[in-house]
Amino acid sequence: MPQRPRATRLLVRAARVALLAAVGWWALQPVLRAQVPGAFEWPNTDFSKTLVDLNEILSGGPPRDGIPAIDEPAFVPLEKAAGWLDSREPVIVVSLGDDARAYPLQILMWHEIVNDTVGGVPVSVTFCPLCNASIVFDRRLDGRVLDFGTTGRLRKSDLVMYDRQSESWWQQFTGRAIVGELAGKELTRVPASIVAFEDFRKVHPRGKVLSRDTGHARDYGANPYAGYDSIDQHPFLFDDPVDPRLPAMERVLNVSIGGVHRLYPFSVLERTPVVNETVAGVPVAVFSRGGTLSALDRASIRASRTVPSATAWKRTLDGRVLEFQVRDEHIVDRETGSRWSLLGHAVAGPLAGRTLEPAPGGVHFAVAWLAFNPDSSIYGR
Repeated sequence: MPQRPRATRLLVRAARVALLAAVGWWALQPVLRAQVPGAFEWPNTDFSKTLVDLNEILSGGPPRDGIPAIDEPAFVPLEKAAGWLDSREPVIVVSLGDDARAYPLQILMWHEIVNDTVGGVPVSVTFCPLCNASIVFDRRLDGRVLDFGTTGRLRKSDLVMYDRQSESWWQQFTGRAIVGELAGKELTRVPASIVAFEDFRKVHPRGKVLSRDTGHARDYGANPYAGYDSIDQHPFLFDDPVDPRLPAMERVLNVSIGGVHRLYPFSVLERTPVVNETVAGVPVAVFSRGGTLSALDRASIRASRTVPSATAWKRTLDGRVLEFQVRDEHIVDRETGSRWSLLGHAVAGPLAGRTLEPAPGGVHFAVAWLAFNPDSSIYGR
């Protein structure tokens, strides 16, 4: 029998290897899926690509999309929202260009994800009640727009999301895909703050508020996690060691610049409502003010105790570094005496109308932040 040309033999061998690999992968699927509880819900998720131990990903109770994301959000003007939203209730504020929107936590805690477009930018507004983490992401990735839903799973007590395009799984806290085709990809964060509704109204009188008309029947205004943010509480489905430097459920504001993480505990901010610091060579200011209702205290948010709101800003404006202080219960800069809002807007004085650039960061429970960023330094500790 004549010998095949060498090139032909190599092609045949390569084809056989590819076929064996495909058969092997097909045969391996039941094994991989058996290692992930409920993975048969996810026939389109590539479990061969994972950045974490799959045993760390636990069922939180609800099934896939059992906590439904809001995909077609409706909005109402401030006056209408004020009929059902207490002025002290916490809202996530996203402002891009002339488009300013508020997402009340009384709605987000029932849905956890809102897929929206703000100022022409596709975004996902996310909130994990178990970590008290409100994070906003740009949904654009590698030339396509992703839509996100809830897997019903948790890792380190944090929401695990999925995108509907590839069905990859994403860690909400980091914005990184941890399982599936897109494993290793990261989403870009969009600046956002969490403040009382009244603070949003003062700065954005033409702003819009996420409507309760979500297409789902939920008891908006009620808190299904009553008592969860007690300082002595232990986070749900969290088995890692708790960093001893702070109580697990202490609220903290992080500032993260150039890989340097700095935490500002709310217990410290209650005594020091304005902090001027330099993080990774960047002058930053932390503003805080009491009087915002906790969304995770009583069964009714309106009846809950108040906690501070806190935001972080770069304090360089027009090449000049500003120094801030509290004067007559207002935040002012020492250089011009201008008065500033919690949202970084100068509302009176020579700099009225100017806005500070946000410093990258957000508000979370200490246990969640330190689980993912144990190398953080802590202000006042």
